[in-house]
This record gives sequence, C-alpha cells and structure tokens, in this order.
Amino acid sequence: MSGAPAGGDGRAGARGTALVTGASSGIGAAVAAALVRRGYRVYGTSRDPRTVGAPVPGVTYLALDLADDASIEACAAAAGDVDVLVNNAGESQSGPFEELPMDAVRRLFQLNVFGAVRLSQLVLPGMRERRRGRVVMVGSMLASFPLAYRSSYVASKAAVKGFASAARREYAPYGVGVTTVEPGSIATGISARRTQYVRDGSPFRREYDTMLAALNGHEARGIPAEKVAAKIVGVVEARRLRSFYAVGSGAPVVFAVRRVVSRGVSERMVARRHGLG
Repeated sequence: MSGAPAGGDGRAGARGTALVTGASSGIGAAVAAALVRRGYRVYGTSRDPRTVGAPVPGVTYLALDLADDASIEACAAAAGDVDVLVNNAGESQSGPFEELPMDAVRRLFQLNVFGAVRLSQLVLPGMRERRRGRVVMVGSMLASFPLAYRSSYVASKAAVKGFASAARREYAPYGVGVTTVEPGSIATGISARRTQYVRDGSPFRREYDTMLAALNGHEARGIPAEKVAAKIVGVVEARRLRSFYAVGSGAPVVFAVRRVVSRGVSERMVARRHGLG
C-alpha cells in the first residue's frame, strides 16, 4: 500500500492534514503555502504565532518550542491526526570545532535533532494505525558533503538523516514513508540568522572568515525556497519514496561526481568551493 496521503477534491483538508515546523519564513513558509495550494489542511509552527510577520494564507499557526517537551506534546495534540509532517525548523550554526560552546552544541541538537525526533514519535503511531502518511526531515547537503567550521551543523543534519534512513524500514510495512530532503544553497536570508562562535584572537579566524564569505555568497545566489518546497511536495505525494533527496547546488551533478571520486577528493572539492585551499 502506498504511503502517500489520500487524494481529494481540492477542498481545504481534502488531501489530509499537514504539519510544517518553522513555517513563519523561508523553506517552511514556502512548503506550507505549496501544501495549501494542493488542498491540504495545513498547520504551521512558530515559537510565538503572534509574532509571525507574514502569515501564509490558509495556514493555522501553532506554538512550538522544540527545546520544550511539553510544547512539542501540546503542538502534536493540537494538530490532531497528521498525515504529513515536515520537520523543517532548526538552527544554523558555525564555528571552529574546538571553540564551539557545549551548551550551544546541545541546544543545536535539541532543535535540529531531538525535537524533530520527538514530534515524529508523537504523530507516527496515528499514521501507522491509518496505514498512510509521510514524515519528511529537512536536512542539508552538508550532511553528504561536510564543510570545515560547520561541524556541529553537519553532525546534526547527519543525525536526522540517520534517524530517517533507519526508521524508514520500520514504517514501510504500514504504508508510511519516512525520508530526508537535503537542500543545498538556498536564498532564504539564513546567513543573517546563523549563530557563530569564534573566540577573540582565534587562530582559525582568517580561514573561518574566508569560508563564511564564500558560504554567504553561495546562499545569496542560491535557489529560492519555493523550489525546495516544490521538491518536498513532490516527495510527499510520490507513490514510492527513496531514502533521501537533494535539491539545489547542482545536486544531480555533484552527487554523480561523488559516486566516482574518492571521499578525499570530494572533501577537497567542497573545501576549494569555500576558499579553503
């Protein structure tokens, strides 16, 4: 049996109920808008729905703090029977490995990994019982192509991909699909919101700044969030799911190249692309 949500007649909610985290801006807002157009009843989340500057028409906003178990449970209860969960909310973080404060790393993993895992645990039993549903983890191509000075972020995105890849077999017999979509460089303004940790007088400062300038430039020239949303909606409605998908940053080409070169060559290519000779 296919895990794709049931089809409908175009009325609000006719295709099922979707829950999109981090739907106040960027990829999350674009996904929420695309799902509304496809006829889903859409719940979007924000830490404080009252502060959403440009609410997506047709989306009902729910409060969600991924660092608070009670908030996660309340959000899942408010959404009810969820047919599609898009785990998009999270934090982008950069810094030299040895200079990352452990409290910041723990917060990152709570937001990017543990919060998404817990929310998924709460909606998956209903999907399993109804024998249909989709859970999409929004990862990052950096999980497949690690970049220096992004170690904590890379690790968090590799972790959610690992959870999804392993859980996918558990839910396939019940008609439920679990997968990951890895965006590359996306023009969402995330550069301005990234948390950074570099000590005064850091020996890594020059190389870090070089990497960051290249990274910000790639993101400014990246594909729009709407293209990522189109990919995610296509995944949600696909009859058969792959273990993961990628979009942006020339994904078809770079993944093809990675299959024919060594890991060391691949890592050097990523480094050079970010000015790290």
